[in-house]
Amino acid sequence: MPAALAPSRPDLLDPLEVARLGGLEVVTEGIVEGFLAGLHRSPRRGFSVEFAEHRMYQPGDDLRYVDWKLLGRNDRLYLKQYEEETNLRAMLVCDVSASMAWTGAPAARLSKLEYARRLAAAIALVLLRQRDATGLLAFDDEVRAIVPARARATHWRVIGQALDGLAAGRGTAAEPALRRVVGLLRRRGLVVFISDLLLEPDLALQALGYLRHRGHQVLVLHLMDPAEVELGGPAEARFEDPESGQAVALRPRDWAEAYARTVRAAVDRWWFACRERGVAYHRITTDTPFGLALRAALVRPSLA
Repeated sequence: MPAALAPSRPDLLDPLEVARLGGLEVVTEGIVEGFLAGLHRSPRRGFSVEFAEHRMYQPGDDLRYVDWKLLGRNDRLYLKQYEEETNLRAMLVCDVSASMAWTGAPAARLSKLEYARRLAAAIALVLLRQRDATGLLAFDDEVRAIVPARARATHWRVIGQALDGLAAGRGTAAEPALRRVVGLLRRRGLVVFISDLLLEPDLALQALGYLRHRGHQVLVLHLMDPAEVELGGPAEARFEDPESGQAVALRPRDWAEAYARTVRAAVDRWWFACRERGVAYHRITTDTPFGLALRAALVRPSLA
């Protein structure tokens, strides 16, 4: 389309165009802008047990919550605000195993890991703007990063910095990472599991079911590169597992139909297994605009 008519909203662009806009903060702010309406609650603040942020004193405010130390330092009245206990607590659990570094079109699409980082940052921003305490756990064959759930406005930068520092690791051990979440969420909350699901399904499903049994809402975001959905390539190609190193040479055209059936069956198994356990499941390909991915993942009933 003509340059004058080019879309200006990042959530309407494909991931490559979004990635070209610059850093993580700019990208994610654009993705989330205008998206907050209609989710599970309006922002609320209260006076409870966990400090969130300061705000300027206004006539009529309760003087019990004035920060007297801050008054002494800068001669201005500020009130301490605290996280309201009824707000949601969420943990983003992000797979950073070796398979997540793959993309079928390096010049045209983000890798699954780069897409996951941006998607996780966008979800965190949505939740934090709703005053929901949000944290992060990243894993490959062991836990690589933990950011405890907090609701303060500045916490998104902490999560963003942690995401920005993630690199693809080795194998995948989802089950112990998911069970670690139980100790990180002090009460019932939301667990968002972002992965390409190239892992041991039985153990992962057992852990997801355990989280549901503990009362958490659980959302699985299954990331796939479009080249993983349909088998293509040259007349002959060599395919290698980035985690195990096992490889096979074949003619993609001869195996395309059988491959497509296998992929559909695997996706269907995940969908049915998650449904049986009360877990929400969404498959997202890495050529999906982020705004569409967020809407599919976060609108009701996922956060109902």
